[in-house]
Amino acid sequence: MRLLDQLRPLSFELGTQVHADGSCLVKLGNTHVLCSASLEEKVPGWMRGKGEGWITAEYGMLPRSTHTRTDREAARGKQQGRTVEIQRLIGRSLRQAVDLKTLGERQITLDCDVLNADGGTRCAAITGAWVALAIALKKAELSLALVRQVSAVSVGIVESGEGRRGQVLDLEYEEDHLAAVDCNLVAARPMAGLDLELVEFQSTGESRSFTKQEATALLDLGLAGCLQLMAAQTGVLK
Repeated sequence: MRLLDQLRPLSFELGTQVHADGSCLVKLGNTHVLCSASLEEKVPGWMRGKGEGWITAEYGMLPRSTHTRTDREAARGKQQGRTVEIQRLIGRSLRQAVDLKTLGERQITLDCDVLNADGGTRCAAITGAWVALAIALKKAELSLALVRQVSAVSVGIVESGEGRRGQVLDLEYEEDHLAAVDCNLVAARPMAGLDLELVEFQSTGESRSFTKQEATALLDLGLAGCLQLMAAQTGVLK
């Protein structure tokens, strides 16, 4: 059994989509997300003439990424609210990684498709999308635009079930399902720096409220996890 502060087995497979400007398949345990970056020499109409670029994201779950098959959202004719929320989170998280002025009037779209879901899909998507983004910028000789490293992880308080109990890092689905308190944390740090900053800290009392002390402990646990993820990101790009 994993320790409370231990990530699931983590790997990045680079170049999984040969036509993308940057791509990777990130695996955190049984959560697998295919991430790709596409760079275009244009920006949305509302940004034209500003001399800045833009980072946006799309997110989706394949029909058999979960225990039971779900219809493709395209077949339903609209996206679910959860999907819209997650892709906005991915977009604004990865915009923290880039100096948009240095990027110039270019847009990078990050596509994150969940192949297998076992908890923490949005966090894995953010972590993998940063790797795909870094590859795309290097390929386009725009590495100077990459100013921050970004990663994300889930944390929570699990008080029931037969698995890990307590303040838990990197929740699997069953742990997330049982969590009394559930959090997602996105962190960033300068490419040449050491200090982490928060991009997002989503915290919810699922079955009970929680104290300031518990929130601080979860925050510290999540930041430690983000540092481990960043070390893996850096290692795979060398």
